Amino acid sequence: MDLFEYQARDLFAKHGVPVLDGEVIDTPEAAAAVTERLGGRAVVKAQVKVGGRGKAGGVKLAADPADAVEKARAILGMDIKGHTVHKVMLAQTADIKEEYYVSFLLDRTNRTFLAMASVQGGVEIEVVAEENPEALAKIAVDAVEGVTPAKAAEIVAAAKFPAEIADQVADVLQKLWVVFVKEDALLVEVNPLVKTGEGKIVALDGKVSLDENADFRQPEHEALEDKAAANPLEAKAKEKGLNYVKLEGEVGIIGNGAGLVMSTLDVVAYAGENHGGVKPANFLDIGGGASAEVMANGLEIILGDPDVKSVFVNVFGGITACDAVANGIVQALELLSSKGEAVTKPLVVRLDGNNAELGRQILTDANHPLVQQVDTMDGAADKAAELAAAK
Repeated sequence: MDLFEYQARDLFAKHGVPVLDGEVIDTPEAAAAVTERLGGRAVVKAQVKVGGRGKAGGVKLAADPADAVEKARAILGMDIKGHTVHKVMLAQTADIKEEYYVSFLLDRTNRTFLAMASVQGGVEIEVVAEENPEALAKIAVDAVEGVTPAKAAEIVAAAKFPAEIADQVADVLQKLWVVFVKEDALLVEVNPLVKTGEGKIVALDGKVSLDENADFRQPEHEALEDKAAANPLEAKAKEKGLNYVKLEGEVGIIGNGAGLVMSTLDVVAYAGENHGGVKPANFLDIGGGASAEVMANGLEIILGDPDVKSVFVNVFGGITACDAVANGIVQALELLSSKGEAVTKPLVVRLDGNNAELGRQILTDANHPLVQQVDTMDGAADKAAELAAAK
């Protein structure tokens, strides 16, 4: 889960990272009082989860409270790279002398954590990394050892921070590591980390991505979710404990096991090329031990997607027996019918493995007019794509 800048700032402050005062508003009129509290001047910053706000006109300096109202009015409602601005943060101004970059992230390739730092901050770090790679220090961080004073000093030295601020930057790095660990983050980034006219180091802008797999031990993170921007189907699936991702296609996909579902997406996409470019509409893994209830919940979510024209249920029975899957399909169709929700989308079902014959017999006995059984994965994918194209 990516956070807004103001949320990242709050987490930084919680763990002692030096930040500037600020407040979030969603109406222009509120800007006057906030700016007055911040000393009469403020930086008005669009709160969107995308970079390039400054270039798009989403960051403006307000000279006084009245100007802050006008700046907030101009920014609220803006479209920045497809993201509509619903909130702005008014931040205290700073006398910026130097701009730097620091971050911690999960390095999946090397199966470790990585610290990155540069004295060339305030610009897109990707540009620095490409055009001047030696200016971006990359230091591996051991998960057990973490960022000790010695490791922080190593990062500072590798990035060639000036001696007069080395100790301050090292201290900030250790506190940012605490944010990274304590909040179960995948990324903690400060760009820019600034040196003020008084020689103080301050985190001026922050970006944080949290690991949603750690939600079970971070219950307070639920309050950080941008529920207004969430896809309603994904939100509903999350409430039901389903591993679901909405895609831009027409064939709904249900499978048991992430590997099988990923393979199913590929097979459907390939088959769809022969039927007008039909594509998968979602990723939905019901898991290795899914019950009939889980199967029913998954079908209810997918059939509720207006983009879906057909559904492909692809199950290899293991822990999840095929008869449980078949019962789940029958129950889901009965449930939707009892709610008065007409089911008009065809289902193509391929069952194999544990109790496959029993599962097929259950579906045959149910004799639902919208359910078709196909023995092979390729054949079922082609039939689902064909049905979707015909709708």
